[in-house]
Amino acid sequence: MNSTYADLGKQLPLDIQAPSAPTLDNFLIGRNAELLQLLRAVLARKEKERFVYIWGDAGCGKSHLLQAMVAAFKTNNQVAVFFSAGKHHEFVTSNDVICVAIDDIDELNASGQAELFKLYNQLRDESDAVLLVSGSSAPKYLDMRQDLVTRLGWGLVYQIHELSEEEKIHALKQHATSSGFHLSQDVCLYLLRHGRRDLSSLMLIIDALDRYSLANQRHITVPLLRELLQVSA
Repeated sequence: MNSTYADLGKQLPLDIQAPSAPTLDNFLIGRNAELLQLLRAVLARKEKERFVYIWGDAGCGKSHLLQAMVAAFKTNNQVAVFFSAGKHHEFVTSNDVICVAIDDIDELNASGQAELFKLYNQLRDESDAVLLVSGSSAPKYLDMRQDLVTRLGWGLVYQIHELSEEEKIHALKQHATSSGFHLSQDVCLYLLRHGRRDLSSLMLIIDALDRYSLANQRHITVPLLRELLQVSA
């Protein structure tokens, strides 16, 4: 699929609804129960370690968890900020910040790495704020300045595991049921073989498929899904 889901929405009679805002409650846990328990402890300030590095493949939920943590701190009327490393190289924070989350740090250039190194030391020495960081691999495998890699390894390091195919199918079927329609095993398998693998994108396609079937007054089948994917190509 080459077009964005925004483009897909323009081609459909009904707009695709935006996905729900990331929260800890709507994160599909899978094999990540220990990580989620840790983050809840960090949020409640029951965890002594304030520096957490989360790593895993694209689409496994790293951004979801970091954004969910920032949102949860804000819900408690605390100052929290989220940065996407691909878009921000200057991590400016206020003195009253309680949580800083930085996503995809392996996208940082030399200047951005220097800024993160500076921020890490500042939070460690001058603050009791939490630093949540994500990347694509364990710290020792990051192609980044060594002093920064060393510091990332000082805190807690957790791998986030992607949902298995069976877990994704179960989640897609549950989502369909909650939306009032049935999703067959064949449709789920076809989507996993031909669509994007991350769950949020899969959910958007399922929502689009539901609207596409209603607009065309046709049942949700593999041929209808194939047609939708071709329309959006």
